[in-house]
Parts: sequence; C-alpha cells; structure tokens
Amino acid sequence: MLTKRSFLTGFAATPLALASTPIVAQGKLSVVATTGMIADAARQVGGDLVEVKALMGPGVDPHSYRQTRSDIVAMARADVVLWHGLYLEAQMQDFLHELSERGTVTAVAESLPRALLLAHEDYADKFDPHVWMVPDLWVHVVENVRAALAAAQPQQADAFSANAATHLNALKDLAAYAAKIMATVPAERRVLITAHDAFNYFGEAYGFDVMGIQGISTESEAGLRRIADLVDVLVDRDIAAVFVESSVSDRNIRALIEGAAARGHKVQIGGELFSDAMGEPGSYVGTYIGMIDHNATVIARALGGDTPKAGMKGLLNG
Repeated sequence: MLTKRSFLTGFAATPLALASTPIVAQGKLSVVATTGMIADAARQVGGDLVEVKALMGPGVDPHSYRQTRSDIVAMARADVVLWHGLYLEAQMQDFLHELSERGTVTAVAESLPRALLLAHEDYADKFDPHVWMVPDLWVHVVENVRAALAAAQPQQADAFSANAATHLNALKDLAAYAAKIMATVPAERRVLITAHDAFNYFGEAYGFDVMGIQGISTESEAGLRRIADLVDVLVDRDIAAVFVESSVSDRNIRALIEGAAARGHKVQIGGELFSDAMGEPGSYVGTYIGMIDHNATVIARALGGDTPKAGMKGLLNG
C-alpha cells in the first residue's frame, strides 16, 4: 500500500512533505502532466475547469528526466497525474507505477491499440513512444485525457467532452494540413535525418525514410560507425538537409555535416524540430498544434515541398 512516506522516499518528514497528501478538488482540478504535450491536451480538454502543471519544459529530454523533490510533492498533491507511458519516462517509471496505487494516475498513451504502435528498436517487449508526432495517433491520447479528467470530476464530464470534441476537430485540420504539404515533397527527397529516432511514426504516416543518429531513446549512444553510415546516405542519396532537435544536443548532427563536407558534399541544417518537448509556454509553438505545424512546415520546406510561409495558421516565424 502506498503511503506518504513511500513516495517521498529519501526526504525527511518536513512540514512540506507531510502536506503532500492529495487535497480534494474544490472547484478546479489540479492536474500534473509529465510532458508539455500531455499538459497541452489537459488544458485543451479541461479548459477553465483545470489548473495544469507540466513537469518537463522546453528543451527537456523525457527519456533521461528524473523527478525532483518539487515534482514529487506536486504529484502527491495533484487531483490527477498524467504521464505518457510506453517507456518514455524511463527514469520515472518505477515511481509513477508506485504512485498509481492512489488511483488518480493515468499513463495516457499506454492503452493505444498495439496494431498502431511501432516496435522499440532497443527493447523487444516495448514500443516506440513518440506517438505525438502524428495527429491521428494523438487523438487517442486526447480521449484518454478526457476520460481521466471525467473520472476525477464526473459532474463536469459533459464540459470535458465538449472541449475534447472541439480540440479533436482542430487535430483533424492539423492532420489534413500535414498530409497536404508532405505530399508536395519530391519522392527522392523524402529522407529525414535527425539527432535521434523520434520521427518514425511521422515517417510511417507520410512516406519518409527516417534515420536518427541515436536510437529511439536518447540514452543510446551514437557510435562512429553510425555516423559514418549516415554520411554515406547523405552522399549517395544527395541529401541536402538534416535537422537538429530542441531537446537533443546538435553535436552529432554537426559531425554528420562535417563528415559529408570532407567528401565534397554540402549539407545544411534544415531547421530545428521539436521532438520530445514543445516550444516556450505562451507561444504558438508551445502548444501541440503549433509544435506539429512547425515541424511539418519546416521539414517540408527544407526538403523541397511547397508550404505557406508562416505555416497552417500563419503564426509561425517564416
């Protein structure tokens, strides 16, 4: 049985720790989400009925993130805790499973139909967690967020359902936009090379060959052999652009560019993509729709596709 002490392991029984017993919601639901993408879904579905805190901000890598003392207290006090699952928050997983004994903790991607998931290249019994890269997959997560909020506050279930329906319609528009501009990228240029394999679902959805220097998890190291192999791909397939990621060091991407240059092939950085984290809070790219609009627009434009200058909604910095 989970106790206050067990999920505050390693901390003294200070007044702050003792105050961590979950408080029954008086009005707004208190929601803690691990990633910015999940936090955005909770805000879209919950609207004015929720207060949402994201543990991981811009540029934070969820694969290696470990909960802090303040994170533990925030989750212990929250009415609802939402995490991704599918081994994304690998360093937090044991703690989150223990915390789930409270009954207010939901892994919002864990129950996606297995037929929709891609195998994890590093772990035979797990799946690639990066389902947010495709809006048609993210709708399942939004529905799970709606269900989690409704379970915590049943009297507001209708409001959560209405908000979710509005957001799901926006996701349909986003999916249609992404499919439209990706179709304009010439077939021979549909090769997406990034810092790590966060874009496999994207490639599956839009017909791109996706190659990451690191594996699905940023915990896996990129070896010299892998970089040399990708330099061969750049040269042999005459690829002119590679992409950095906001939450992963650009060191290995720079090594790729230098390796290609040493063989007389010029490669440029096509832009920075949001892979495991969104942009700054309060900005357009600090929302899920803005994040995917940015990624799709930047990728299509850099690889020769036809895109609006400022993206789907005219809100990107062209």
